[in-house]
Amino acid sequence: MTGFPQDRLVFSPDMVDLSRSPLAGDLYCETFVLGAFNPALTRLDNGNLLMMVRVAEAVHNGKGGPIRSIRRDADRYVLDVWPREFADTRDPRTFTVRTEPWRVMALTSLSWLLPVELAPDGLSVVAVHYDREVAPAGSWQCYGIEDARISRIGKVWWMTTCSVSPERHSTTLYSSADGLDWRFEGIVLDHQNKDMLIFEGLIDGKYWAQTRPLGDLYFAYPPGSEWRAGPSINLASSPDCRHWQPCLAPGIRPRSSSAQAARIGGGTPPILTQVGGQKGWLSLWHGVEPKGVVGIYRTYWSLLDEADPSRQIHTSEIPLLESDPALTASFGKARYVADVVFSTGIVEEADHFIVASGENDLACRLTHIPRDRFAWS
Repeated sequence: MTGFPQDRLVFSPDMVDLSRSPLAGDLYCETFVLGAFNPALTRLDNGNLLMMVRVAEAVHNGKGGPIRSIRRDADRYVLDVWPREFADTRDPRTFTVRTEPWRVMALTSLSWLLPVELAPDGLSVVAVHYDREVAPAGSWQCYGIEDARISRIGKVWWMTTCSVSPERHSTTLYSSADGLDWRFEGIVLDHQNKDMLIFEGLIDGKYWAQTRPLGDLYFAYPPGSEWRAGPSINLASSPDCRHWQPCLAPGIRPRSSSAQAARIGGGTPPILTQVGGQKGWLSLWHGVEPKGVVGIYRTYWSLLDEADPSRQIHTSEIPLLESDPALTASFGKARYVADVVFSTGIVEEADHFIVASGENDLACRLTHIPRDRFAWS
């Protein structure tokens, strides 16, 4: 769905100053910004909004010859060189290495996080805080830090990120007392667990989160089931936001009747609010329709029970947000995927919600969505 009164790109690759990148000076070749996208969103104490933007930095690879990718090695960044005949390069964001009997992937870019401060309505940039960037700090994230989500609980901001390395594909946690200066808290979910979203508030004295474990094998539901086997949104709780126990009840699962959301994952951190005349945890999530290599990503929503988030009050099967080709039309050949909107942050206002999304893995999109769009009959 498009056509919201306030719906625009607010930050894009051309707005990143690579001379201030954490990679600057380490590599012997020129880099470029493949995308500045999938921003976390929160409100600071000064009233301004803050996006934590994923900057995917890459080197140019021609049509022939080896493929080069960036990796952090100890205290510097280096280039790895891969023989092209060993790589499947159909997806411009990744390549599959054909040297093992199981699936092994490498990235065409390395991601780091850039804090971008916005005006209170989110529609203009106030400051770009290069001095507060969050960059890879160890071997567990030597291929980058991706797709931050921020939740404020009391006086503490919590940020989950996906850290990528050959060691593991893990969820890492950061904390902040002001939303700008971040302290690394460690790995909280281990191998191949993505899109961890911490609820913005406690439930019965505990922290709660949505998670999404991944794998190459899923067990089938019985014939005729309303559910589809595959990636889904699970739940976990914690006494301290650092040690997490999975919830026995399932969370949000893909439905067998919906080809548009055949594969799903978390989007924005759940917030406690009232929509459609009922109070609950509003959760925006992404559904993927199979198409080509990447698929079509759309944003959907669910309202979860205030006391038991495994119980869904309502789930909409009508997309809330879809990619808008007009937003990225001016980028021309810089566009490398299409049909992707990936919502990663939400802030509540009196009569609307401000939703931050990545548009086509390229730029940051801010959308004001009226509260009545979340009503149902």
